[in-house]
Amino acid sequence: MKTCRETGNQCAVAKTLKVIGSKWTMLLLHNLFEGRKRFGELQRALPGISPKTLSQRLQELEQEGIITKKVYAEVPLHVEYNLTEKGASLSGIFRSLAQWGQD
Repeated sequence: MKTCRETGNQCAVAKTLKVIGSKWTMLLLHNLFEGRKRFGELQRALPGISPKTLSQRLQELEQEGIITKKVYAEVPLHVEYNLTEKGASLSGIFRSLAQWGQD
């Protein structure tokens, strides 16, 4: 594997970490691998995350095309988040991390 200096362009690892390396993002994605989730479900699944941070991470992931946001015109407002095909393609990384953690 070549280092970032050897490639001459943006390092692939750095590019990946820019998208999924922020605090809470990996745990957030891990929860979305279980299926579609509402904001409150994600917040309960991640004790300690502030609503502002959760909202920011979700917005960043949506902008990167990793998740989709579906808003239902109901009272109270109903919003669901789900992985896109691009987001689902991260499953191998998560399986490897889980295996490494178990070992």
